[in-house]
Amino acid sequence: MSVDILVVEDEPAIQELIAVNLEHAGYRVRLARDAERALDLVQGALPDVTIIDWMLPGISGVALARRLRSEARSRNLPIILLTARGSEADKIEGLEAGADDYVTKPFSPRELLARIKALLRRRSPQATDDPVEIAGLRLEPGTRRVFGDRTPLEVGPTEFRLLHYLMTHAERVHTRSQLLDQVWGDHVFIEERTVDVHIRRLRQALEATRHDRLIQTVRGSGYRLSTESA
Repeated sequence: MSVDILVVEDEPAIQELIAVNLEHAGYRVRLARDAERALDLVQGALPDVTIIDWMLPGISGVALARRLRSEARSRNLPIILLTARGSEADKIEGLEAGADDYVTKPFSPRELLARIKALLRRRSPQATDDPVEIAGLRLEPGTRRVFGDRTPLEVGPTEFRLLHYLMTHAERVHTRSQLLDQVWGDHVFIEERTVDVHIRRLRQALEATRHDRLIQTVRGSGYRLSTESA
């Protein structure tokens, strides 16, 4: 799956090092040299992960992390702090500010990539290429294929993303608004009833192996994918 990463770093050499390695690993990268620019980019579209340098001009990286955590729209945004500060007290301060992880300079690009992958698995499993299987229904992000009891199923691109999100968040009830934000993107403005259309198409695609019954409508709330048929 395509993953968007925002890098907030004011040192050009480090910014370039991170960007080149992330792009080589297949990530989309957006760059900001200060907190103000980072907030503008986040306002435009939420990234999947944000990497923030502690020592930024103006608003510090720690203050930026706190700001992102304080706002409802970016509250759950995965954050990695990048810093030369390595004391236990500094790490605690960074984590208490809302960072999910902490990488100390100097660092290797391989370490940073490993931290990003681990964070995505914990916080945004739908953004990884790890296969998912529930009750005989298998989805393979890397090959963009879906199988029901080993039978290939034809699923459209939007329905694929929708199914991937539901399968990686099984048993949770999601409102239409939440699904729009997570599957279409929070910067896309379309009618909530669009979700109903794609849920119907997804169910039709899964009917052949009767896995359509895993997708349940929760009256007055939204939809969930259950590990047990309705």
